[in-house]
Amino acid sequence: MSSKSLTIRSLGAADSAPTQSFGDRIRARRKELGLSLEELAQRTGLTASFLSLVERDMSNPSLESLRHIAEALGVPPFYFSQENGGATAMQNPVVRASERIKITFPPGDVTSELLVPNLRNKLEVFISHVKPSAGNIARPPQMDTEECLLVLEGKVRVVLNEQEYMLTAGDSIYIHGYALREICAVGEEEAVFLSAITPPIF
Repeated sequence: MSSKSLTIRSLGAADSAPTQSFGDRIRARRKELGLSLEELAQRTGLTASFLSLVERDMSNPSLESLRHIAEALGVPPFYFSQENGGATAMQNPVVRASERIKITFPPGDVTSELLVPNLRNKLEVFISHVKPSAGNIARPPQMDTEECLLVLEGKVRVVLNEQEYMLTAGDSIYIHGYALREICAVGEEEAVFLSAITPPIF
């Protein structure tokens, strides 16, 4: 999984409009924090040469590498997909269906769409499409989180500590991040669920 690249893009008309690149956003955040490439390399465990290629959009980071970069820069991975550096999004609370930020995790069996304008506030809301082939998509948060997950389509298994819960369309579950062990689509059909979580994890 770590060898595959991550795809982050805007939906709809934004796809054809020139915007600040993924690498530009990483460079801007690094400079905002006053870090050199070498210092960022030390924080992430990645090489300065690789980070330089990422900033110049000559190499795509794996999902694991993106997580390391985001953690080192003190932002969630979705931060790097914000249009116009997030300033416009802060002023406009509306997210049009055709303009959602979409993130596809390798190898392509999990896709999430952001429903809030940015991740600079305390609440993250997203819709995820998960294929059964994705397996367990839960990952331990860096801090305790609170989440409400609502199943829109399909079946989802959630394991909290040692307790297993089977959810179908219309069911919801409240999750403390420290207790989360598993989230997976069950059966042969794709599962779709909405999550509201604080603080942001992407």
